[in-house]
Amino acid sequence: MSSIPLIIDCDPGVDDAVALFLALASPRLDIRAITTVGGNVPAAKTARNARVLRQLAGGSDRPPVHAGAASPLERALDIADHFHGAEGLGTLEPFEPSAPLATGTSAEAIVEHVIASAPGTVTLAITGPMTNVALALRQEPAVADRLKCIVAMGGSRSEGGNITASAEYNIWADPEAAHEVLSSPAKVVMMGLDVTHQVRTPDAVIETIRAIGTPAAAATAAMLDYGQYTARKWREGQEGPMHDPCVIAYILKPELFTLRPCDIHVETVSDLTRGHTQVEFRVEASEARHRWGIKADRDGVFDLIVDALRSQA
Repeated sequence: MSSIPLIIDCDPGVDDAVALFLALASPRLDIRAITTVGGNVPAAKTARNARVLRQLAGGSDRPPVHAGAASPLERALDIADHFHGAEGLGTLEPFEPSAPLATGTSAEAIVEHVIASAPGTVTLAITGPMTNVALALRQEPAVADRLKCIVAMGGSRSEGGNITASAEYNIWADPEAAHEVLSSPAKVVMMGLDVTHQVRTPDAVIETIRAIGTPAAAATAAMLDYGQYTARKWREGQEGPMHDPCVIAYILKPELFTLRPCDIHVETVSDLTRGHTQVEFRVEASEARHRWGIKADRDGVFDLIVDALRSQA
């Protein structure tokens, strides 16, 4: 089976960490770069965290990690450390990674890798605010047409928001960037709260992962533990949803998800509904550039994570 060329744009972040561990453990993924952005915690911490996670996953300086935008296109950064912990990694104690950042910004790295690759081959995974991607499209609009597709975690339709009544964090944090990306010619698959809230973590899965015994598995279990803690603190006892791993799971095994063609627009003007995603299903499927996740196989997603981590044991 052929490998999948991939760029991961992220803001680690507890669930970003699980997504990265899944991606780094998956031999089918040819990860060209990990690009980071200010989001769940400030940009300096997300850039460090991505390198910490790469090192725990057994990597040295590959794939390269590039630091990106410290603030949204037009707004001040509002972090989400109340969900991810002060350092962004829950209870995991961060350390100074042995390998430095790669040269060049996140936006520059996205442009470089996409333009250097054959058209329609590179997938771009986005698990944080879309600032870096909007900056890359401003720098080189041809990126949108040359990508195979974007698979992003963001937005909400039927589930309501997790920051405001109607807005999910990744879109709310930089709605202008999300608007620019979704208005581009790029094909986009969106994993919003409608589908990620279906991927809630069973306690038994955490113990299964912990028993694998590798550093990556131990760190993944710690992230899932923290996800349970915050979900039960803020959501009255529910299990913690693993939002960002859905992006990588879809790229590896799309049959785990059901999608609907749609047209997605982002509210950027109203303070009351900032970051709201209008998901319009009344479109011609053949003409739709966007796909919206509506159903997920929870057990299939966690089986994928467990199997990937076991493969490295």
